[in-house]
Amino acid sequence: MKAKLGTRILVAINIIAALGMVGIAGKLFLLPMAGKYLYKERYKELVFQCDDVMRGHFIAKNKVMTSPSEESIQGLRAAEVSLLSCHDYDKLRKKLQRFGLTESELASLGLEAIEEKAKDVRHFVETHEIRY
Repeated sequence: MKAKLGTRILVAINIIAALGMVGIAGKLFLLPMAGKYLYKERYKELVFQCDDVMRGHFIAKNKVMTSPSEESIQGLRAAEVSLLSCHDYDKLRKKLQRFGLTESELASLGLEAIEEKAKDVRHFVETHEIRY
């Protein structure tokens, strides 16, 4: 009787340990893979969009500092409003971190986005650039 009880307890402990290992594997491997699969393209879009908006804001701010005018101030205000799009990027970044993606993985996705879009932009500029 006691041997059966001991065997059942050991089986229960083994089942709990196995479930724990599956949970840990899911948290460390499956969850980050799922997050990357689900949100990779959207994250890349937002990285490029936020980078572009920040560049526009920097240019508008410098324009106000070098040649202040009503037009340049309005441009700066518009650029400041457009910075709100960086909020979506930040929210998605935090969500992906909760999924378990590391800073390194997120940085890598950001570089991918900028490289991909830079190629598109270069092609667009080359196509539409006026050559003398």
